[in-house]
Amino acid sequence: MRLRRVGESGTAVVEFVFLAVLLMVPLIYLVMMLGRLQAGSYAVSAASREAGRAFVTAQSEGEAAPRADAAARIAFQDQGFGDLGTLAMACDGSPCLRPEGRITMEASVSVPLPLVPSFARKVVPLEVPVSATHVAVVDRFRGAP
Repeated sequence: MRLRRVGESGTAVVEFVFLAVLLMVPLIYLVMMLGRLQAGSYAVSAASREAGRAFVTAQSEGEAAPRADAAARIAFQDQGFGDLGTLAMACDGSPCLRPEGRITMEASVSVPLPLVPSFARKVVPLEVPVSATHVAVVDRFRGAP
């Protein structure tokens, strides 16, 4: 004759659900954070590259910087960072748009971490800085500006 324990039927399901939730919540948060960091990486990479292209293809020095800034803003907004991104430009000589002139574009953004509780703010940073640098070269056969 077999003896059955009474009262333990269904406990495996409860234990499985409890452990699944316990393991899945941090995993989902990690995936969300990695997704935001990847979006930040895409944003700064595209912003620096497109700002460099917009700068070196400008017709005059006066319109080059606004074009580069507009291209960077579009790249930041495309990934959901809006006004959080910054762009720094530097030329290797004067004028910037001379043939074979090099323009360095550095884009950076601070990616905010979502749902960080107040007790962990001293241990975990609230933002992760991400930056990218791109060097654009003015066309060798470009006419004088």
